[in-house]
Amino acid sequence: MTMQNITVVYKWTAKPGKLDALTEIYKGVTQAMKDNEPGATAVHVFVSKAENSLYVRDEFADANALGFHLSQTAAAHFPDLLEVATPGQFLFFGDVPEPLQQATTQMGLAAEFAGHAAGYDR
Repeated sequence: MTMQNITVVYKWTAKPGKLDALTEIYKGVTQAMKDNEPGATAVHVFVSKAENSLYVRDEFADANALGFHLSQTAAAHFPDLLEVATPGQFLFFGDVPEPLQQATTQMGLAAEFAGHAAGYDR
């Protein structure tokens, strides 16, 4: 059985005084994903005031859902995010096709990709 879902875990570090603005943008991103992306199966945003950062975990049903997200929701919010924060490492877990890997490079993301080797869900 092939695992199709893709998990993306990443960090944004807010510019000085911009953590609240970053958090508000991510509330909008989360709502847009909930409303417009049926293939986005989960989104969780965590705030670290100590690090002036957000940690985000996105779950996608498959590569098509990830591609839609990158081309639509992410693309729409990316300019606003770059005004208030710096992206950190983006870790993609699952089978991410080469064209989507290249898309992350074109967005200027520091990305790593790892395929699934073992595990289970309860």
